[in-house]
Amino acid sequence: MSASHTLAIDAMGGDHAPQSVVAGLALAAERHPNMRYVLVGDEARLTPLLARHRRAAEKCTLAHAQTVVGPDMKVAQALRLRESSLRRAIDLVAEGQAAGAVSAGNTGAIMAIAKLVLKTVPGIDRPAIAAIGPSARGDIVMLDLGANLECDARNLVEFAIMGDAFARAVLGLTSPTLGLLNVGSEEQKGVESLRQAAELLRASFLAPQFTGFVEGHDIAAGTTDIVVSDGFSGNVALKTGEGALRLMADLLRQVFQTDLASRIGYLLARPGLERLREWLDPRRYNGAVLLGLNGVVVKSHGGTDEEGFAAAVSVAADMIDHRFDRLIRAGLEKRGHAVSASPRSAVAG
Repeated sequence: MSASHTLAIDAMGGDHAPQSVVAGLALAAERHPNMRYVLVGDEARLTPLLARHRRAAEKCTLAHAQTVVGPDMKVAQALRLRESSLRRAIDLVAEGQAAGAVSAGNTGAIMAIAKLVLKTVPGIDRPAIAAIGPSARGDIVMLDLGANLECDARNLVEFAIMGDAFARAVLGLTSPTLGLLNVGSEEQKGVESLRQAAELLRASFLAPQFTGFVEGHDIAAGTTDIVVSDGFSGNVALKTGEGALRLMADLLRQVFQTDLASRIGYLLARPGLERLREWLDPRRYNGAVLLGLNGVVVKSHGGTDEEGFAAAVSVAADMIDHRFDRLIRAGLEKRGHAVSASPRSAVAG
């Protein structure tokens, strides 16, 4: 089993694990026939599930793990569980037996364990959380979404480099545009770190792709392919967008249930509404990525079903297939860092 096309899967993380995880792998096996999986968790529970999902069983190797990191477990306690399914999955990446790991488990524990075990890529000060979202012009990349509440100019430039590599690997963009999230588009707007980051980006190899500052409404408009921010602003923007989408769905439901005429209108508009629902389906965008580590780590939403988990696996598979690690190192080298690949990232690449 080639480590460069292997993902370690935390089978026990998430609200509906391990059922949704195994069912999701069956879907992922159809979409990524070249990928293999090490399924980490309780063998007694996983074996009968694999028997019901033969397509997943053909692609999986089991690795027993005795303990599980609970959804509400404190980070310090999770770090002490060296035999948990989450820790073992990330250890497999560090040991060179897998190129990446996917888990729907405890977000704080995933971040802490991944950073402790895998370490950051040389030239990256802090890892960042990135995710894909919908816009009027297509899918966009947002980062950071909560890993770093306060950032300096250097951090923001590194996020831009990682976001560029991520957009190329996962969205297939050859020259993605990027902007810095700010309170206005004018050059004098924003805090000092934002203005300094803008100056650095205008003087960097990313200058042709950098469009300047963008505002909150530009995210939904798709003004740029990549939106870069500190983790505080990015997380607020993400949660606000999610809330707005839920509000829109609720209002539409109320409107079409008002009276008989509204119900008839719904029947006429149903084909278009179904396309809209598919386009905005949160499962399609499931899979936040912890960028900047020596290995791919993808966090699936804990409450997702098999479709959502398969989407998270697809994000990890795309990053591996399109050599995300090489793209990010190439960006850092262009920036002026002398970056040498570590043994485990050489395996992953």
